[in-house]
Amino acid sequence: MNETGKPEQNTMEPNKDNKTIENIELVFLKPEDYQEIKEMMIETYSSMPDAYWKEHHIKTLTNIFHEGQVGIRVDNELAGCALSIIVDYEKVDSKHTYKAITGNYSFNTHTDKGDILYGIDVFIRPKYRGLRLGRRLYDYRKELCEKLNLKGIVFGGRIPNYHQYSHSISPKEYIEKVRNKDIHDPVLNFQLSNDFHPARILQGYLEGDKDSNEYAVLLEWDNVYYEKISDQAAFKKSIIRLGLIQWQMRLYSDFDELMQQVEYFVDAVSGYRCDFALFPEFFNAPLMSDYNHLAEPDAIRKLAEFTEKIVNRFSELAISYNINIITGSMPEVVGNSLYNVGYLCKRDGGVERFEKLHVTPDEAKVWGMQGGNSLKTFNTDCGKIGILICYDVEFPELSRILADEGMNILFVPFLTDTQNGYSRVRNCAQARAIENECYVAIAGSVGNLPKVHNMDIQYAQSMVFTPCDFSFPTNGIKAEATPNTEMILIADVDIDMLRELNQFGSVRNLKDRRTDIYSIMRRIEGQDK
Repeated sequence: MNETGKPEQNTMEPNKDNKTIENIELVFLKPEDYQEIKEMMIETYSSMPDAYWKEHHIKTLTNIFHEGQVGIRVDNELAGCALSIIVDYEKVDSKHTYKAITGNYSFNTHTDKGDILYGIDVFIRPKYRGLRLGRRLYDYRKELCEKLNLKGIVFGGRIPNYHQYSHSISPKEYIEKVRNKDIHDPVLNFQLSNDFHPARILQGYLEGDKDSNEYAVLLEWDNVYYEKISDQAAFKKSIIRLGLIQWQMRLYSDFDELMQQVEYFVDAVSGYRCDFALFPEFFNAPLMSDYNHLAEPDAIRKLAEFTEKIVNRFSELAISYNINIITGSMPEVVGNSLYNVGYLCKRDGGVERFEKLHVTPDEAKVWGMQGGNSLKTFNTDCGKIGILICYDVEFPELSRILADEGMNILFVPFLTDTQNGYSRVRNCAQARAIENECYVAIAGSVGNLPKVHNMDIQYAQSMVFTPCDFSFPTNGIKAEATPNTEMILIADVDIDMLRELNQFGSVRNLKDRRTDIYSIMRRIEGQDK
């Protein structure tokens, strides 16, 4: 048993039984989980009989280092595990074996005063491969490493395909060929793609590992936030990374081709470890080209028939790529009424709906669209967020209500055809960031759709706005895309800076309101907060 880092398959299947996943959760392992852990290891290491940890091993690990032993539950079934200890760097700086680093599997090498997180094992239940659960476990380890102020993560990685080449090349040459994509090694490829770098070759690392000829690669990940203060208090990460998709309108042959482009962008922003992906309003409009012979109200209702299918696919992507996705917006028919709606697909499997409250005169006149009634903040693993669709951001009361409910980031998917329309959205969005002491991210579409009525041209420049104070950019713009160009925009925002601004800012727009003179209130009560 060692840090195998079982490779994930690049598929979008929820699992082998094609069941819809409703919830995915990262949990700390407990001794009571042992039977599930044993069953999972037997399934995972089917080619290595008896290669599973005994009950006393799991009990010892959870007792000495609770935070280092984590699992992922998919619909309450244990789907993957990661086991770790903390050791002194001196113990891994020289050549060592798996047996030695684990203290002959007693784990007495673990020390709370160590400076390296050492990976003992990672394994994924076979039927859940394809959901990128391995990457999720490694992301947790990286965050734990930063939280505990450790130098980095180290483990011995197997090279299971080396036995096929050992007669002609050395382990060093094998690693180089894998890095150059001349040879495929499922384990090493997976580790390299997760930002680990080879440090040295370990000979005789895992006794009996014939596939690797008992060689292993010492793989390392460096914590760039490490500070050489052994007793530094752990901190809660406050940096949230946003990924905005500036979508190019183009014709697609069918639904699958559209969603292939969607997955391409999700993969791109996920590769930068973004916490959120934001798509524009009506990004799926190209699918209306097949209905361009119909009247506009009929064509938009045909487009609405794709919405449920699109949301299900987005939910799968959110889980698989470990990212929260704001789907932009789509038409949806409820009863006989047509609405402009979007969905927040969370990486834990949750899905929540939002509505455009103020439809534009054009949406009402041409499509017969109606405004929604639901306004709320959304709880995420990155704090509370708000979502307003395009025209809604031009009504300051909405975002003020969301700010009062604790919103930190406001997301605005939009669609504008002209520069003056874009300027309304852009300038109002920036005002919302200042007056509500929050971050605002806007994402729109560019290009044209000559074969779709009422969707001929688009103009956009996606941006991330901040409040205007000394800790923020002087112009209140954190990041901006190139106008009218298909691209992604990545930006980090610091939630702790909002807290400081609220208390100690040059001006305090929220605290200094004259609520003795005026107030903003809902007329529809009972909205979720």
